Amino acid sequence: MRLAYSARILIRMFQRALPFVMASPVLVVEPHGQRQFTHAVLLTCLRHILQTGGLSAVYQPIVNLRSGKLLGYEGLIRGPIDAPLQAPADLFKVAGENDLTEEIESLCCRTVADQFEQLGLEGKLFINISPAVLMAIADQLTLFTCISSGHEANSGRSIVFELTESHFPPNDYDKLDEVMRRLRSDGFQFAIDDLGEGFSSLRRWSGLRPEFVKIDRHFVRDVHGDALKQQFIRSIVDIARKSRARVIAEGVETEAELAFLLEAGIESAQGFYLGRPEADPPRSLEGAVKASLERCMALHARLPLPQHEGRVKAGALLRAVPVVAPSMSNNEVYEMFSLQPTLQTLPVVDQDKPVGIITRASLIDRFARPYQRELYGKRACTLFMDDKPPMADKDTSLQKLSHILMEADRARLINDFIITDRGRYLGIGTTHDLLRELTELQISAAKYANPLSMLPGNVPTNQHVDQLLQAEVPFCICYADIDNFKPFNDVFGYAKGDDLIRMTGRVLTEHSNPDADFVGHIGGDDFLLVFQSSDWRRRCESILERFSPMVISYMQSDHIGEARVEDGYLARDRKGRVQRFPLPSLSLGVVMVEPGQYESYNQIATVCAHAKLEAKKTRGNSLYVVHQANHG
Repeated sequence: MRLAYSARILIRMFQRALPFVMASPVLVVEPHGQRQFTHAVLLTCLRHILQTGGLSAVYQPIVNLRSGKLLGYEGLIRGPIDAPLQAPADLFKVAGENDLTEEIESLCCRTVADQFEQLGLEGKLFINISPAVLMAIADQLTLFTCISSGHEANSGRSIVFELTESHFPPNDYDKLDEVMRRLRSDGFQFAIDDLGEGFSSLRRWSGLRPEFVKIDRHFVRDVHGDALKQQFIRSIVDIARKSRARVIAEGVETEAELAFLLEAGIESAQGFYLGRPEADPPRSLEGAVKASLERCMALHARLPLPQHEGRVKAGALLRAVPVVAPSMSNNEVYEMFSLQPTLQTLPVVDQDKPVGIITRASLIDRFARPYQRELYGKRACTLFMDDKPPMADKDTSLQKLSHILMEADRARLINDFIITDRGRYLGIGTTHDLLRELTELQISAAKYANPLSMLPGNVPTNQHVDQLLQAEVPFCICYADIDNFKPFNDVFGYAKGDDLIRMTGRVLTEHSNPDADFVGHIGGDDFLLVFQSSDWRRRCESILERFSPMVISYMQSDHIGEARVEDGYLARDRKGRVQRFPLPSLSLGVVMVEPGQYESYNQIATVCAHAKLEAKKTRGNSLYVVHQANHG
């Protein structure tokens, strides 16, 4: 949506807020590149800018990482070219020193909005403004009367005021909240800028409830290799979901950073890698940047699958405990245990690399012996540590983790184990937590599993599809149905029919990606596969290629029927007559689901049933794909 109306409002608003400036210079010397200007010269330049303009705007794209489309742009200001105040930092510094922040910010906002309108840019316009100036403008101007007169639908919905965190007034939260509420009623939105730069981020977020939060570039830089930054960003995503805020990551400069942000669930991002600030910015992603985002989306734009034993990871067991350096003495470690009676384990970590574990029991046992503390108390703690503790990466499945612990020495089985991220220390896990989690997963899986195949039944299948719809991610849903199953079941009995159903479930599972796809057994000989794998078509074709040889092999090995041929089998019906029956085959009806196309699982189920019926019209194994459907 173009911002013609919104921009005119801002232009009118900031024109009224811009008084003529009179101030006395203070003579100081300021560096500017290789040149130096007195404060008087800088102030004269500032006055000239305020009276005649001369500022220009550049716009940096903000990309929606889920859709690959532009959410909008952040408007950034530039001073007059080759002038003393060309750099924004110099411009705002001189304005602040001369109590002209309100006037210069007003002019900047007017310039950004005016040029945005002239360029015909679409999407949201993010405008930086300090809370103090926002409140001053709201008080001085009849802003709300100005907006409401001739009010048009969505007049302000494309303007987002970015409130810079470092400039929050310490005692004016109530007033700021009131101003924001009044502006929201006219459609404007708000963002907290540089989240994480200060110490009161969460309090401001909780109090102001902005529509957007922008993560400071410090936490984005090299985040793919920094476990602490990763945890910070994941925590922000979790809080944002609960507060209904949208997260934007700033400062993306590499594909590796972009890939992690997608994996962590960040909705939008900006940075030099996605687009530099330009006076006439691109209207969409193109070229190498678009291809890079598509690669990352294919790898990471997926929801976690429903939790069961094979898919819950060791990272779910993570506990934070103090760590000790290899150079720390045994006496110091003993004191740490003494001060924390519930602490049972201390990992020994050397520059993010785990090198061992010291347990309370082993150290106390050592020191309980005569003269051991006197002899070894001042020695390095590596003397008594277990230098081969059980370790597991955070992405290790609980089933595999249990095997790792079972294969360890019996003495280590009762100890804690270390959890890493590609070799870097994250924290510890306990066997108690592991056993509890495995038990809960087994109970949950049994509760909702189909008793014949032990695959997830209707409840988890419905929930998984609804979660994908809510997350607005693309996926494919495949309805699998065994053709000619009823005569097979009637002729050979329900036991053989059950065998065929179980074998079908195994074939579907073997040709799906356990880290991306979901296989559900929704009843009888009907299955539902939910593909998030990009190669879903190849997987469907492999399933069909495998099905017929499996059926023939089963019938031959169990001597089913009196004669068998590839296009059918001879067997006696219920009346004892020999008849030819067609071999069981498999029909796959696939529906491709795009974000926003369907609202519920029930809508998709109707289209899936149609796709399955179309597939069954073809004799033998068949695949029918619905690319786009009119679901009303």
